[in-house]
Amino acid sequence: MKKSFIILALASLALGACSSSVKSTGKTDSTATVKKKGKYTCTMHPDLTFDKPGTCPKCGMALVERDTIEDEK
Repeated sequence: MKKSFIILALASLALGACSSSVKSTGKTDSTATVKKKGKYTCTMHPDLTFDKPGTCPKCGMALVERDTIEDEK
């Protein structure tokens, strides 16, 4: 009885160690794909977004790049 309990405890510890290492490597992979680049907006008209730098069609001010981050699931 003691031997089976010790084997079960060791097996669960080994399984827990493997699953925690998988979670940490998966987390680093997902953070690399979360950040998107290339969104430009006017500081006076933040509702306007563009894919390229340039000038705002409404006021003529220079567009600034903003960081866009996707929502994590």
